[in-house]
Amino acid sequence: MTRRHPLKVLFYINLAVVVLLIGYKGYLNFFEPEFEALHTEQVARISDRLSGADGFSFAVVGNINNSVGIFEDRMIPVLNQAGLDFVISAGNAVSGGGEDKYRAIQGTLSHLEIPYLLTFGAKEHDNFGSYRFYDHFGPHFFSIRAGDARLIFLDSTGKTPWQWQIRWLDDLLSQEPDRLQFLFVGHPPLEPEHEAPFQQADDFLQPPEFRDALLDAIDRHNVDMVFSANLALYSDQVRNSTRFITTGGAGGLVMNDDTSFYHYVRVDVDEDGDITHSMERLEAGQNPILSTLESLWFFIYSLFYVGYVNFILLVSVFALISIRLYTAIFVAKDYYPDYDLDPQPWLSLPLRVAMFTNNYLPFIGGVPISIARLRKGLEALGDIVLIISPRYRDQPGGETHVIRVPSLLAMGERREFRLANIFLARIRKQVRAFRPDIIHLHHPFWLGWLGLFIARRLKVPAVYTYHTRLEHYAHFVPLPGNLFRNLISHELVKRFANRCDGVIVPTYSTEEYLRMIGVRSPVFVQPTGIEYRQLQEVDEKDVRKLRESLDIGDEIVFISVSRLSNEKNIDFMIDAIAELRRRSERPFRFLMIGDGHQRERLQQRIDELELQDCFTLVGSIPPDDMAIWYHLGDAFLFASKSETQGMVILEAMAAGLPVVAVRSSGIDDVVRHGFNGFKTPEKQDQWCECARQLLEDDSLRRELAAHAQEFAADYSVEQFAQDVREIYALTLAQFASR
Repeated sequence: MTRRHPLKVLFYINLAVVVLLIGYKGYLNFFEPEFEALHTEQVARISDRLSGADGFSFAVVGNINNSVGIFEDRMIPVLNQAGLDFVISAGNAVSGGGEDKYRAIQGTLSHLEIPYLLTFGAKEHDNFGSYRFYDHFGPHFFSIRAGDARLIFLDSTGKTPWQWQIRWLDDLLSQEPDRLQFLFVGHPPLEPEHEAPFQQADDFLQPPEFRDALLDAIDRHNVDMVFSANLALYSDQVRNSTRFITTGGAGGLVMNDDTSFYHYVRVDVDEDGDITHSMERLEAGQNPILSTLESLWFFIYSLFYVGYVNFILLVSVFALISIRLYTAIFVAKDYYPDYDLDPQPWLSLPLRVAMFTNNYLPFIGGVPISIARLRKGLEALGDIVLIISPRYRDQPGGETHVIRVPSLLAMGERREFRLANIFLARIRKQVRAFRPDIIHLHHPFWLGWLGLFIARRLKVPAVYTYHTRLEHYAHFVPLPGNLFRNLISHELVKRFANRCDGVIVPTYSTEEYLRMIGVRSPVFVQPTGIEYRQLQEVDEKDVRKLRESLDIGDEIVFISVSRLSNEKNIDFMIDAIAELRRRSERPFRFLMIGDGHQRERLQQRIDELELQDCFTLVGSIPPDDMAIWYHLGDAFLFASKSETQGMVILEAMAAGLPVVAVRSSGIDDVVRHGFNGFKTPEKQDQWCECARQLLEDDSLRRELAAHAQEFAADYSVEQFAQDVREIYALTLAQFASR
C-alpha cells in the first residue's frame, strides 16, 4: 500500500482554502452591484459644491494602490475633516487593472465624503484595465471646469496617441488663456531632485517626443500647476512659471524615510485667483526599526480587494508552494524499479487469477477478445482464471470459471453496453471462495471498482490493464462532452491506476500518456497477443468460397475491422473511399467488418455517396472465422484514434495485409511508415493517397505485406500469456515485500 505523507492532509486543507477564497473573490467580482461612469456623478457634485463660491480647495493624492491600511483607514478620515471641496488622484489609484482592483478602489473611494476624480495612470492600464477604467469611471483624457479654473487630465500610458492629446490640449488652452490651469498626468514629465525608491527610466513620461511636446505646450500656455504620480516620493519643482509636483505617498510601497513618505498635497485658490499649496505629511506611527517591514506589510495588505481575506489567500498559496518544495527536496524518492525482487516463487506455482471486465464474449470487441486470449494462454501454462463479467442473452452455456452478473442497465441501440449489478453480495462471496492470488482489472470503473474493492478486502494485489482511451467515449456518458473528455476521463484513469499495484499498457505511447496525467504506479509495457498461428492456417479453398459468395472478382479488397461507433472515425473512411474512387480507375471493394449502434446512419451515408457497389458493411463475424476474412483482403484500412494498441491491425499484419491508418496512440507503435504500412495525420488527402498507392502498386503492396507478416510474428498469444504471468509474479513479489 502507498504510504501517506504527513503533509498531505495539510496540503489538501490549503488547497481547499485557496479554492474557497477564489470562489469568494469570484462572487465579489460577478455578483456585487455594477458601477459605471462614476466621473459623471463626481463632476456634477464638484459643480454643485463650487456654485457661487469665491474660492475652492482640493487635495491631490498619488499612488493609492488600493491601500486599505494607509489610504482608506488613515488618510480618508483626514481628508474628510480637512475642509476640502474635492480630491484628485494623480495616478496609480489601483495596484493593477484587474476587475477586483477596480471594485476595491470603488469601495475605498465610497468612504470619501467629498467628490473625487481619477487620473488614468500606469496601474489603471495594466492587465487590460483600460477598458475597465473607461466603463467604471470615464474617458482616459478629459477636462472640467472647477470655479474659475480648468482641470485637465491626460493619458500618459500610451493607450491614447500623444499627438492627438497635444493637439487637443493646444486647442483647449488657446480658448481660455486667462483661466487658471491645473494639469494632471500620471507619469512625471520631469525627474525629481532625489531618486525615488526602485526608480526606473520608464517611470517617467514616454516617449521623449511626448514629453518635449507637452513641456513646450505648458510653457506656451502658462499652465499654473502640473501634478503627476508614479514615484513613491514628494517632489516640488518650478520650470519657467509652472510648478511641477510629483506626489506618490497616499499608499502603496512607501519606505517612510526622508525621501519616501506618506502625504497628500493641498491646493487652495482664493477669490482673487491666487494659488497656494502645501504638502501635508501623514505620520504613520511606525517605529524606526520596523518602518521598512511595516511598509512592506501595508504593500502586501493592500494588494487585494478585501485585505485580510486576500492575505490569507496569499499565505495559502505560499504554503502550498512550501509544501511542494519540501516534498520535492527533503522526501526521498526512488524512481527505479526494485531489482532485488524475486518473482521466481510465484513463477514456479500455478496462479489463481480473478479478472473483472465490463464486457466479455459474446460481445465482440478488442477488450473481450484480448481477455479471452489471455485466459487461454494462462490456462495453457497451468493457471486458473475466473472471469467476472456482465450477463448476455446469447452467452454460451456450460461456461466454467465465469461469473455472469445480471445488468442494472443496458445502453446503446443494440443494448451492447451493460451496467452490471455490482451490489450483489454473492459476487464477493464467489470471488472470496475462489481465493485469488491476484486480481486483474480491465476497466477503471464499475466492475473495475468492485474488483479493486475486493482486492483490498482480500489483501491481494490488483493489476489494471489500460485498454481504452476513455476521452473518446464522451458521447456515451450523460455529462457535458468537454467536461468528461478534458477532465473527468483523465482524472478517472489516473486515480484508478494509482490505487492499483501495477498497470499494464500495450504500447510505449500509452505509458507516456499515463505518466503525463500523473500515474505513479509501476507500469509494464505489454502488447496484447494475437492468434498468430491460427491466422497462418487458412485453407485457400475457404477464401475462394468466401470471395465467390461476396461476388468479388478481380478487384483489390480492402478490409477494416471496427465497432460501428462514433469514436471509430468511420465517417472519415467513407468520405476517403469516395475520394479514392474518384482518383483511381482500378476497381476495389471495401469490406467493413463489425457492428454497432451507428450502422443505420453509416449505411445511409454510404447510400448518399452512391458507394453501395464498393463499400459493404459486413456486420459481426465470429472470431474463429476472422482469419478467412483477413486472408480475403489485400490491404487493411483503419481510421480510429481511440485505440491503445490496435489489435486488429496486428491481426491483419499476421495475415499478410499492409496497413493504412490514422496516426494516434497505439497505432504509432505498431505501424512503421513505409515498412509494414502507412500512417498519416487525420487528413483525408494524405490518407487517401496512401490507400491509392496500395491499390495501384502491386509490387509495393507485396513488399509491405511481407514486412507486416514478419513484424506480427512477435505478438503471439503464447508469448503474451508468458509475459503477463511474469508481470503478475513481479507484482506479487512487490506486494509481499511491503
